[in-house]
Formats: sequence, structure tokens, C-alpha cells
Amino acid sequence: MQVTLLGTGTSTGVPVIGCHCRVCLSSDPRDTRSRTACYVRWGEIGIVIDTGPDFRQQMLRERIRRIDAVLFTHHHFDHVVGVDDLRPYFYGNCKPIFCYAHPNTARKLIQMFPYLFPPGPGDKMPRELEAVEDQFSISSRHGKDESVLVHPLAIEHGNMTIYGYRIGDFAYITDASAIPEDTFGLLHGLDVLVINGLRRTAHPRHFTIAEAVTAAERIGARQTFLSHMTHSVLHREEEKRVPAGILLGYDGLTFSVNTT
Repeated sequence: MQVTLLGTGTSTGVPVIGCHCRVCLSSDPRDTRSRTACYVRWGEIGIVIDTGPDFRQQMLRERIRRIDAVLFTHHHFDHVVGVDDLRPYFYGNCKPIFCYAHPNTARKLIQMFPYLFPPGPGDKMPRELEAVEDQFSISSRHGKDESVLVHPLAIEHGNMTIYGYRIGDFAYITDASAIPEDTFGLLHGLDVLVINGLRRTAHPRHFTIAEAVTAAERIGARQTFLSHMTHSVLHREEEKRVPAGILLGYDGLTFSVNTT
């Protein structure tokens, strides 16, 4: 399995419009953060996690030619609004791209994008939206006899339940403010974890860096990458402050995950 962090920033992205702080003016490319998203490649199957406002540019930047499914963490603008840019992936292959989400997220997506996910069997669009509450399987759209098992991970984002996802020995968690005990039980034996660490100061709906580190140390993955960071986080300084086994992610970071 190979994973690419498409974006590692918050809802504003970094640089922030009109800001002249040292992070927004940084020449370090790791301090330029598009909206948080991820791409997972397992064999010939390609999976996108979230389609934010930077989705099109992320696909062009990483030259991603294949998407078999989309996993949505939740319905907030910075995680879903690029969904219409899936259209080019149908030009050479008209098979549906299945989109998966928490039932509450699925309802919100239908309200937000009724033209993309119309009701009724006679109005099928090339995107199929499925509300999931348990593990499910993703198959290839390209005729290959392959499938990948995905486990939704219920996490708390303020007062809202959203999803992270586990695929093999990789787990992706963003926008978490708390991880329920039952979900911790689904995170044993990870090779790589990606988890949100917003900033050093507290926020009611997101882990701070310290809270993310505490959760990561409890989970015990071989390697953890922090994501969903604001413009208060200077990469070269902050990475020196986190413990061994934890690094800051950055846009375009690609890594392999050991599979058992």
C-alpha cells in the first residue's frame, strides 16, 4: 500500500489570504498546506479520502489518474466541495465511483449536492453514495479482480460524530477532538497513522498537537504523521518538538505502509 497526503492544512489553507505571519511567508514548501485530503493506492485500487476545494489541483499536482472510490470523513466545506471535479474520471471509464460516508454525512451531502446524488433508481449518476456503519469492501472499477476492506472509525468532532478510516494497517483520522474507547480498540497493530494536530493552543473541535501526540502514543503505530495544521505551525521548528516516531506531514508526502 502507498499513501500520499494530498493536503495537510485547515479550512483556510496555508498561506492564509492576507496574512503576513512567518509561516504564511515561509519559503519552506512544507509550510504551504492545501486543504486536508489523502490518496491511498492498494495494488491497482485507488481511494481518495475527502474532496476539498483544492481537490482538482491536488489531482493535477500528484498526476493521479485512477480513483475507484471516495471516502468522506464529514460534510464540512473544506472536505467535500470539490466532489464535482470527479467528472473527468468518467471520461474513459463510465463505471460508478462509489462514495462512502457516515449516515449523517450522507444525508448532508444529498442536501448540499442534490444534482450529484439524485434520489430514485431511474436517476443514477456515475457517483453512487452509500451510507455505511460497518466495514465494507471496495472493488476495482477497471475490471481487475481485486478488493480492499475498509473499516470506518467513529470519532468526535466537537459535538458531531464523523469518520476516520482504517485500510489494512493504515489509519487516517482528521478533525478529531476525541476518540471513543471503542474506536481505540479498532486501532491496534497499525503500521502508519495520520492524525490531526491543529496547533499548540486549545480548540473545542480539534486535537491540539499535544493531544494528537497523546492519542498517537496510545495507539502505538510504527510511524505517525500529523496533519490538518494551521499557520501557527512552522514545520522545521515544530518537528523538532514532537517525540520519536511522530513527524509532521506535508502536502505531497508519499509513504509505503507495511501490510500483514
